[in-house]
Amino acid sequence: MGTGPGVLLGPGDDAALVAAPDSRVLASTDVLVEGRHFRRDWASGTEIGRRAAAANLADIAAMGGYPTALLVALCCPPDLDVAWAEELADGLAAEAALAGAAVVGGDISASPVLTIAVTALGDLRGAKPVLRGGARPGDVVAVAGRLGYAGAGLTILSRGFRSPKLLVDAYRHPEVHYAAGPQANQLGATAMLDISDGLLADLGHIATASGVAIDVQRAALDVPAAMVDAAKALGVDPYSWVLAGGDDHALAATFPPYADLTDDWHVIGRVSHGGGVTVDGRRYIGQKGWDHFR
Repeated sequence: MGTGPGVLLGPGDDAALVAAPDSRVLASTDVLVEGRHFRRDWASGTEIGRRAAAANLADIAAMGGYPTALLVALCCPPDLDVAWAEELADGLAAEAALAGAAVVGGDISASPVLTIAVTALGDLRGAKPVLRGGARPGDVVAVAGRLGYAGAGLTILSRGFRSPKLLVDAYRHPEVHYAAGPQANQLGATAMLDISDGLLADLGHIATASGVAIDVQRAALDVPAAMVDAAKALGVDPYSWVLAGGDDHALAATFPPYADLTDDWHVIGRVSHGGGVTVDGRRYIGQKGWDHFR
């Protein structure tokens, strides 16, 4: 913990020292509250640590940048098991290392509610950031990563089940394509974000910021057999997970139609004149994603 190519001074002093060769620093923060964003009976400390880190590291990748460091604040009940806190630290460090970053410091405080606040820093290495407001009519919409897996896992756990493992594990520790963010930047992405609240909800942010309409093609969305089977058993439409489930932290981006996309990127829709997000040309009826205050 605390070591990495961009870390000049790790934990131990009043502040860490992180290199910023680009002279600009990407920064993002996120808070996870027990009972609202995670449950300790659903995931281990290591898995929750990975989830907390991924939520922030994905934001850096979604700007087209490279994660460099994490700062973590832990507010916890005085009787929190020390072994669990150590597992949390291991998970944070492991996910950071996976993205090429390191945990460089933080703080701890007593609190009646277990709360994990993470701040991620990143570097653009001389490139322009990819914002939400650059999508243009004629662009294609593409995704790198899985959709609906974590949402399905959450539903399964909330119903008292623990399988299929593929979906439950996706909720417990998402697999983020960190390298796809800078790659999209190099491929000429016009807008990008990570899907944390749901595909339709987050594409709505791009549509609003860019002043465009986005249409998603249902036939282009991957729905694995395990998800179809789980949806049938639970009486759920699997597309509700794919279109509105969050926490997979896949990256969604818009590209010029002539962009030569790699296999990491899968085209799922188009950008046009107008506003809002539709599915197969129609307004989607149903929940579009996570609402923090619902």
